[in-house]
Amino acid sequence: MNTFTPFPFFCYGGNAPQLKPHPTLHPSKQGQWKSVQLISWRLSPSLTLQVASLAMDSLCRGVFAGNSRELSIRSCFPSLFQAEQTHRSILLGLLLGAGRSPQPDSALVRQARAERWSQWSLRGGLEMLPQALDTHLTSRGVSVLRGQPVCGLSLQAEGRWKVSLGDSSLEADHVISAVPASVLSELLPAEAAPLARALRTITAVSVAVVNLQYQGARLPVQGFGHLVPSSEDPGVLGIVYDSVAFPEQDGRSPGLRVTVMLGGSWLQMQEASGCVLSQELFQQEAEKAAAIQLGLKEPPSHCLVHLHKNCIPQYTLGHWQKLESATQFLATHRLPLTLAGASYEGIAVNDCIESGRQAAARALGIEPDR
Repeated sequence: MNTFTPFPFFCYGGNAPQLKPHPTLHPSKQGQWKSVQLISWRLSPSLTLQVASLAMDSLCRGVFAGNSRELSIRSCFPSLFQAEQTHRSILLGLLLGAGRSPQPDSALVRQARAERWSQWSLRGGLEMLPQALDTHLTSRGVSVLRGQPVCGLSLQAEGRWKVSLGDSSLEADHVISAVPASVLSELLPAEAAPLARALRTITAVSVAVVNLQYQGARLPVQGFGHLVPSSEDPGVLGIVYDSVAFPEQDGRSPGLRVTVMLGGSWLQMQEASGCVLSQELFQQEAEKAAAIQLGLKEPPSHCLVHLHKNCIPQYTLGHWQKLESATQFLATHRLPLTLAGASYEGIAVNDCIESGRQAAARALGIEPDR
């Protein structure tokens, strides 16, 4: 993702960054480094504050809407972790390609590489993807149940699942769960209590998304958007320049579109204090951020506000161990259950699609091809 910040990313006096040697990490400590901690460990003291408070802070807020002092570097940014583990240097490891996983191959992937896509969307928005999947599946006889939330899971004597749906139920040979880990933890039967305990600790944070459209306005810069460190604004995570990335989606009455994302410690404090999280509050904060950071001082012609409760899982310290514990429990007890979705190994749309693909392959007992 190409990002823009209206201030120098690193402001300091002195020489170029100096990597400093350190003893090899003790095996029991590997993978337990916080995002800020790993960066602080590898860069000279003169840069620790700048890097921690700007680069990693902004990145963790922009991607996870989280706190860089709480998130796990191994689980959130595995390429950075692998680069440090392999070459004892983040920069050197990235330059030498450490942490790069095998990439899938298809005609679409080859086209994206050839045309150097940095982001993608669909003509009618990303909702076209689930709509197309629904059409594809139902045309082949698959039943899609809507408006019937799962109330509980129980194991039958023959090893099948009974899925309770309130006033009805159904039986399943295998369940693929794509709901948040904490939600699944409340659905599992008593026999899976250890698994439920592990899943319950994978928490999530809320994010307010405010879409603004301005008539006759222009951005002072061009790019995908910019991220905001908590020291600059504790409530604003970042702003995406929608009209720059996808001008064809500006609609019949074109105008400058931006999306302001609100969350972080500010939203957590608002929730904890019992503050009324109204659309007016979020719109006010978004318009103020757009005015200060992008000079968009005129009122927007259109505004859409959505509060997504507990929408982004937090991969805190020890997250990979929770996943190992869950995987081991499922294998040991041979439960016909597969975990998928954003709670485990990636929160982006691409990650979730890949998670679903691998989950389907495992449920069918085949090895996912790359």
